[in-house]
Amino acid sequence: MKNLITLCFLFLAFIAKAQDEVLKKLDEKTSFYSEVSQQIWDYAELGYLETKSSALLQKTLSDAGFKVTAGVAEIPTAFVAEYGSGKPVIGIMAEFDALPGVSQKAVPFREPVVEGGAGHACGHHLFGTASVAAGIAAKEWMIENNIQGTIRVYGTPAEEGGGGKVYMAKSGIMDDVDAMLHWHPSSANNAGANSSLANISTKFRFYGEASHAAAAPDRGKSALDAVEAMNFMVNLMREHVPMETRMHYVITRGGEAPNVVPAFAESYHYVRHPDAMKVKEIFAKMIDAAEGAALGTQTKMEYEIINGVYNLLPNETLASVMHKNLEAVGGVEYNAEETKFAEDIIKTYPAGVIVSPEDAEKIAPFEVNEKGSGGSTDVGDVSWLVPTAGLGTATWVPGTSAHTWQAVAAGGTSIGKKGMMVAAKTLTLTVIDIFKDPSIAEKAKVELDKRRGANFKYEALTGERSAPLDYRK
Repeated sequence: MKNLITLCFLFLAFIAKAQDEVLKKLDEKTSFYSEVSQQIWDYAELGYLETKSSALLQKTLSDAGFKVTAGVAEIPTAFVAEYGSGKPVIGIMAEFDALPGVSQKAVPFREPVVEGGAGHACGHHLFGTASVAAGIAAKEWMIENNIQGTIRVYGTPAEEGGGGKVYMAKSGIMDDVDAMLHWHPSSANNAGANSSLANISTKFRFYGEASHAAAAPDRGKSALDAVEAMNFMVNLMREHVPMETRMHYVITRGGEAPNVVPAFAESYHYVRHPDAMKVKEIFAKMIDAAEGAALGTQTKMEYEIINGVYNLLPNETLASVMHKNLEAVGGVEYNAEETKFAEDIIKTYPAGVIVSPEDAEKIAPFEVNEKGSGGSTDVGDVSWLVPTAGLGTATWVPGTSAHTWQAVAAGGTSIGKKGMMVAAKTLTLTVIDIFKDPSIAEKAKVELDKRRGANFKYEALTGERSAPLDYRK
């Protein structure tokens, strides 16, 4: 009995040492991965246009010995990088698109790099790089320990409204994955089993007839009137939809000159809810409003679904493993310079936001939240097909909201890079845990089947359309 106990302790000590070595090697490559992420931060490429960002991540993986297949799912900037063979198959998703209109230098005050330009206000330059770092670290561990199985890194473009993962999931290239991992930049460290909001985003286009707005207004049929009529009715709908619903829009085209009756106008709408089927119901009412607006203004209407994503389906089995590893890695510790930067950023927040730089060191308690709130992500579709878990790390100053200049600024500093490496380490340890104990993935699959129900059939909210490769042009 004593010999058995001794062997168990020796085995655990060996495993702990092996994991320490993995983390040490990631620490040694922090500078390299920081440079990769900084290049992508500088590129700040929009969805489906991320040619340089995607190429850089592909080269990094190829140089590390991965077999890289580019242009998957008929998306030029999407890719799959693979090492190994057989089961289990573990995937890590990597994003790399920026957002329009949020260009910002890495300083704690508002100063765009290019006025009106794009910026990484959601930190996807860090996202893609950390996922690649984790994939490479896991591959090296597999070689050193003679581990059988397959590790894949999925390069997933256009998360910001383009739904890249939806089209990749629809193509079938994720069907054989046993566990899928992801992460996201944040202002805090957490790895709970949380959901999100399902979402359908649509461009409504109205066609009228141009005319001189003063000399012959009776001959015109205003497409802008139709847009405004639709938007008015959509706003009235807010009283008659479930309270968890979120609806928002912008007018992307409203005419060219005030003295010309607009012959064309367009508005871009989002509708969100924790339940994907509720989103479909509310969206149908939105179409009715658009048709009514067209009828009332004697214009013609057409609509194009740009993106549609499911709510995240939590997987407590995988998430608990992820949380354990996040606690082992720990949060983000600032040096004196980073603390000063954080304090200056915090001064720019609205009154009532009470945080401190030290909050970046904390790990949020584990929780399971099956009712989504906040934003939407195309990871949702993947999570209904494959057991999926993710985490967030403090790549931004505590209290920072996503899609702000403050997020862009921190993402271009060592604060962002430190959070990125916390994610890379946590992902790597989670991959290792699943390879060491494939029953984790098996239990996660049982949980997936239970949560989505026996009769579940995946039908993308985007319908039969292909990826909207020009949605940011």
